[in-house]
Amino acid sequence: MAHIFAIANQKGGVGKTTTAVNLAAALVQQGQRVLLVDLDPQGNATMGSGVDKRSRSATVYHLLLGLQPLAQVRVDSPTGKYQLLPSNRDLAGAEVEMVDLDGRELRLKRALQEYAGNYDFVLIDCPPSLSLLTLNGLCAAHGVIIPMQCEYYALEGLSDLVNTIKKVHANLNRELKIIGLLRVMFDPRNTLGQQVSAQLEQHFGDKVFRAVVPRNVRLAEAPSHGVPGVLFDRSAKGAQAYMAFAQEMVERVRTL
Repeated sequence: MAHIFAIANQKGGVGKTTTAVNLAAALVQQGQRVLLVDLDPQGNATMGSGVDKRSRSATVYHLLLGLQPLAQVRVDSPTGKYQLLPSNRDLAGAEVEMVDLDGRELRLKRALQEYAGNYDFVLIDCPPSLSLLTLNGLCAAHGVIIPMQCEYYALEGLSDLVNTIKKVHANLNRELKIIGLLRVMFDPRNTLGQQVSAQLEQHFGDKVFRAVVPRNVRLAEAPSHGVPGVLFDRSAKGAQAYMAFAQEMVERVRTL
């Protein structure tokens, strides 16, 4: 059975989608079978995977509303070589349409059940808010990967997210736990960043991944080409950091 992980942070602009796309591609490079679920109506993970979100007639929207089965929604990422459940702006309407549906927070979990065994990893790119979509991601997952910048306000947001995860664990998904925190967009020259990083290690211990993703121009350029950063420029420090992170993930799941 696949390891199903939600990649979540209620704060936007923290490298969440970059982490989802690059972890998916890096895991494939290490021989893993991967499904990436784009649960964000912006569809950035879809475009960053080399799939045109505007041309998709079947998306996560259709999956959540029971209009199409997973087999009809998934597509291959031509660049990342993983499989993808694509998203576009239609997904924003799913929140309203799911409100009156039975088990509205479990729609994604149920849709994945039949197919999860085909993969080693299922990665869910959640939207940057505590919405019904994010709740579906958290209810479907075994654990949460939290990408975060090492800055003051990030600590405040992290506290809110940890509380949310605890509530979902207590009330909706007893399997859910924090898999780890990934430091992204890290600048070692920034004193505050170093201090926050040290605080994270002190408070969360081995929940903080050893891999640290630096600020990197090549990682930022990759999405506009529809190619994951780990493949766009393999020699870039950001790409190498995500490859190291993927190896760390493979090691960590053996202990779960």
